[in-house]
Amino acid sequence: MSGVKDSAENAAAGTGWNGIFRGEYLFRILVLASAVALHAVNLYLSTTLLPAVVADVGGMPYYAWNTSLFVVASVLGAVVAARLLARHGPRASCLRAAAVFAAGSALCALAPSMAVMLCGRVLQGLGGGLLLALPYALVRSVFPPPLWPRVMALFSGMWGVATVLGPLLGGLHAGAGLWRLAFWMVVLGAAAFAAGAGLALPRATRAPMAIPSLPWRQLVLLLCAVLVASVAGVLPFPWSVPCLGLAAMLAWALVRTESSASRRLLPIGAFQLSGPLGALYAVSALFAVTVTCTEAFVPLFLQALHGQSPLAAGFGAALLSAGWTVAAIFGSGASPARRRRFLAGAPFLSALSMLSLAALMPWPAGTGVMLLMCIALLAGGAAVGMVYPWLGAAVLREAPAGEQDLAASSLMTVQLCATAFGAAGAGLVMNLAAGIESSVPDLGAAARWIFVLAAVAPLSTLPLRARLRLW
Repeated sequence: MSGVKDSAENAAAGTGWNGIFRGEYLFRILVLASAVALHAVNLYLSTTLLPAVVADVGGMPYYAWNTSLFVVASVLGAVVAARLLARHGPRASCLRAAAVFAAGSALCALAPSMAVMLCGRVLQGLGGGLLLALPYALVRSVFPPPLWPRVMALFSGMWGVATVLGPLLGGLHAGAGLWRLAFWMVVLGAAAFAAGAGLALPRATRAPMAIPSLPWRQLVLLLCAVLVASVAGVLPFPWSVPCLGLAAMLAWALVRTESSASRRLLPIGAFQLSGPLGALYAVSALFAVTVTCTEAFVPLFLQALHGQSPLAAGFGAALLSAGWTVAAIFGSGASPARRRRFLAGAPFLSALSMLSLAALMPWPAGTGVMLLMCIALLAGGAAVGMVYPWLGAAVLREAPAGEQDLAASSLMTVQLCATAFGAAGAGLVMNLAAGIESSVPDLGAAARWIFVLAAVAPLSTLPLRARLRLW
């Protein structure tokens, strides 16, 4: 009977997007995609609201800690997602994640001081990390393999939606002096997700999941490395250099500890670049670094160098995610031959778009320059989107027997860590190139070198390409 059921599921999945948007899969994909969207919208919304928060409750010296603590807590949530899922099942795990996330958002809405705000951000990060990792961890158990790339593509698409919706909602509420109301809207979003999860998700996975023990040594090293890297990204030069070096040492200690540990943070082979699984993780992380370096600084450069309004600059940065989303959705059904062509061309397209931004961004404002930069941003996003869903699906297939669930939940752990280290590296380049300590920072030079750094990351995936199998 199991074989008949699997055959029926695979036949349904073979109809393309119709395989997802039908029957029980429709409600499940809507609920799980909304979890990713909720985390992503909150990320961009909170960033937009922070200046208004500081103006109201104070705490400017701790401004950067809002992001640093949120990222560290998100990594912790992503790491424990597989354990939570194995112990409590899909429905209860998602309800717990929504409760933690809603509690943190409510604390932010009620915060009378920056100290309380930071506590709320920690809870938000923990719940958000769970909301982000649980959908990926559930892909294997609630969808048949032929649908995995399309599910991954839809999850990627939620970031494109969030890049537009988050800054828009945050800017409108901040401009009206209603930043607390914005956080209450996040609470309502968490409640809506919880209601959907309670109706659409099963109580248990198809096959019982073993409850893995937490690898505490690796977890402490990982959290310390991410925290130090996050702090390094906002420190002025020269203090950022030793801080980033310490983060690199902690990351190296993590790799050494993980390679000989019996309780693992990532699946066996995750750190071996000579194998397909390690290569998949590395390529995913390098593409994530490209997006991070670009997305974080485009609004600043468009405002400071090209005189764009905050809203226009935010939508300019959204072009990157728009390109990612469109390419991910339309490329998720590609044939094996087209996947190989995507994999061969994506690093070059990504690097070309970043180098174009490096050349164009420092130029004076002009319609032609702005148009070319918009094209470059769309192309840069499309380069990542055309391969990212297949990379995630390939990780699930390459994971060793018995570690598939750990591999699924670790996808977001790797992406969050890459985001933290990418932001730290870009922040260091920003401080060095712009001369932040001077009276007139050279943002043109900073833009040039940050986009050059963003171009190096995708080109670094070329030696790993031969080890990848996109199935």
